[in-house]
Amino acid sequence: MTFSRTSLPSPMFSRNDFSIWSILRKCIGMELSKITMPVIFNEPLSFLQRLTEYMEHTYLIQKVSHHPPISAFHAEGLNNDFVFHGSIYPKLKFWGKSVEAEPKGTITLELLEHNEAYTWTNPTCCVHNIIVGKLWIEQYGNVEITNHKTGDKCVLNFKPCGLFGKELHKVEGYIQDKSKKKLCALYGKWTECLYSVDPATFDAFKKNDKKNTEEKKHSKQVSASEESDEMPMPDSESVFVIPGSVLLWRIAPRPPNSAQMYNFTSFAMVLNEIDKDMESVIPKTDCRLRPDIRAMENGEIDLASEEKKRLEEKQRAARKNRSRSEEDWRTRWFHQGPNPHNGAQDWLYSGSYWDRNYSNLPDIY
Repeated sequence: MTFSRTSLPSPMFSRNDFSIWSILRKCIGMELSKITMPVIFNEPLSFLQRLTEYMEHTYLIQKVSHHPPISAFHAEGLNNDFVFHGSIYPKLKFWGKSVEAEPKGTITLELLEHNEAYTWTNPTCCVHNIIVGKLWIEQYGNVEITNHKTGDKCVLNFKPCGLFGKELHKVEGYIQDKSKKKLCALYGKWTECLYSVDPATFDAFKKNDKKNTEEKKHSKQVSASEESDEMPMPDSESVFVIPGSVLLWRIAPRPPNSAQMYNFTSFAMVLNEIDKDMESVIPKTDCRLRPDIRAMENGEIDLASEEKKRLEEKQRAARKNRSRSEEDWRTRWFHQGPNPHNGAQDWLYSGSYWDRNYSNLPDIY
């Protein structure tokens, strides 16, 4: 079944239309876990659906706890050529105007035709201006991708934006063999494109670039106090291409109405699309049936807020009832165990989802 919608039922609303103080003053002194966050901070997709965006770029390779929040996913190629799975349990830190998420958990890609398996952990993600202003995101930290068949590794550095946004969205690193010999260098922006080039060429370029940067520093001194939480504009929106580089990947252009549609890509635009035929075969716990998300997508903000509050109160009541009966929460399609490739604790697919036996599912909506 193919979907073709190119826009959401209703454009996004402006957060500037709401008084942030009128919301926050009601939360003073309350326990954080009991605060119902306003729906205006949301978008009409669940976190699980956001994880599905990994699959937007599958051409490059041809549910489990609320407290604490843990998300697990499992995807298989139509031609049985790959298996992609992982679990994420973000460790959140609140910094006043921003939220930092350290995405603990292992991501695994298995290329069945080549008998290869790759594992990695995502970089830290920081969402700025969560209270007021224009939201913007940066990712930073080191990511190590391991080929468990050959021992090769790809070590990538996602750079923090720095002053004036010079390093905004930049990522660079090397692919090296098990003896740590550099096989090639990678560079680009995770929001734009990725190139590969000979490591010697890349190192020479970096050396020259560092020299130019040092000269600029001497000509203009900047105080750290001048930093702002506003999204910095980088020196150049595009990536400077080093001679001899090979383009590995470039992001698909966003649709022209993306700015009015939560900045969704064409792929994200269809994630919540559903018709009656599909509704009859998916489990009643499917994200596309969430009433708060559906109301938000339709532009019914008051209804979305009421539904979100109702669902959270329902979850708290269910958890309270389980504690009274000493009943353990049991996941249906995932189980905890060691990752078969690196031994790390993981949530693994238990099977049976595609059997379409959705009896005895909890009533979560």
